[in-house]
Amino acid sequence: MHNNEHNHHDHDHDHHHHDHDHDHDHDHDHDHDHEYITILDEEGNESLYEILFTFESDEYKKNYVLVFPAGTIEEEDVELQAYSYVETEDGQSGALQPIETDEEWDMIEEVLNTFLDDDELN
Repeated sequence: MHNNEHNHHDHDHDHHHHDHDHDHDHDHDHDHDHEYITILDEEGNESLYEILFTFESDEYKKNYVLVFPAGTIEEEDVELQAYSYVETEDGQSGALQPIETDEEWDMIEEVLNTFLDDDELN
């Protein structure tokens, strides 16, 4: 019988796993970054849209988002679409709702015109 005197002292190399938490919270404010949003159409097809801008309306107590099909902003006749949403209690944006009233469309167009005018002043 072999005396198993080896007591498996596996050279106690304490493997110090240096837990450097690699959670680099790079909170870069992506101001220059395009924000994208996926919108389902009536047929259930997903389309990728780029967000032009969002704004909040005190009058309607809603947030509005103006989007256009991703990658088409350079085109002249880009088809802008507008949706409203209401932020939920925990700050999440709720489901996008189509704009249904002419009043809201008028208001959006006004904001849009202001937005586009501002853009040209810079």
